[in-house]
Amino acid sequence: MSDTASKLFVVSGPSGAGKGTLVARVREELPNLGLTVSATTREPREGEVDGTSYYFLTPDEFQRRVDADEFVEWAHVHGHCYGTLKSEVERNLLQGSSLILEIDVQGALQVRERMPEAVLIFIKPPSLEVLAERLRNRGTETEDAIALRLSNARRELALQDRYDEIVVNDDLDEAVDQLIGIIENYERN
Repeated sequence: MSDTASKLFVVSGPSGAGKGTLVARVREELPNLGLTVSATTREPREGEVDGTSYYFLTPDEFQRRVDADEFVEWAHVHGHCYGTLKSEVERNLLQGSSLILEIDVQGALQVRERMPEAVLIFIKPPSLEVLAERLRNRGTETEDAIALRLSNARRELALQDRYDEIVVNDDLDEAVDQLIGIIENYERN
């Protein structure tokens, strides 16, 4: 019998804060931590695989699933819809290990309403200037898209007090260690 309890961890924060990188590194250290695959209406980026990176859905299919109440959370973000299918959460939790959701701020707050026992962790960039630089360095966004993401980031940063934990992603190794410590602490309690 394990001395840890399964938990649902929700990691979110502004686009470009480093959520994906942090979650990938944490999962290398904690391989039993389940991860859901989100659904989206946006087009795949180079190297992304349907069913692994995201479930890439048409807007009509996404809306059909919203209408059928198949999402634990979903939101319209940066001109596209994103969501976490209930079936993905249930599949992971039934395996008995903790689960990590990497989602946007709107979705995290929806999960908090539906699943108040979830642990919300906000990933915060060191500054808006650093965030802008990270978004530009991706090379995947137009300046208009970057401006929209920075505007959204300001609103999202104002909501960080609704989270259980905050990790400032200034130094990646330190942020990874802090996130692992948070997960292990909640699993023990």
